[in-house]
Amino acid sequence: MIRIENPNGYIELTNNYFACLVGKAAQSCFGVTGMVNKGPVQHIKSAIKSKASLDNSNQGVTVRSVGGELVIDLHISVSYGVNISAIVESIVNKVRYTVEEATDLKVKNVNVFIDALN
Repeated sequence: MIRIENPNGYIELTNNYFACLVGKAAQSCFGVTGMVNKGPVQHIKSAIKSKASLDNSNQGVTVRSVGGELVIDLHISVSYGVNISAIVESIVNKVRYTVEEATDLKVKNVNVFIDALN
């Protein structure tokens, strides 16, 4: 949970909100075929969730606050044969812009991990 203080009080943004926001921004980039569970904990969490929900945009996303700025880790799968460096640059720019516009919080780093090729 990210907590922001302003003159009127506090605003709290949940990790699920950030995960969905970041996941949808990343999936909208060319060449991204999906989000990947980053480890056994997320894999178990996704298995427990209802099968009725086909939205997996929050899988493979970790957002944390470091010194008042956000650090975002993304685990994705990409299409075979595409320029990976171009895809990563596009994802970093899109995610940074989307988060900063939606929340007015600064993004320190966007770390992209490519875990699969499709």
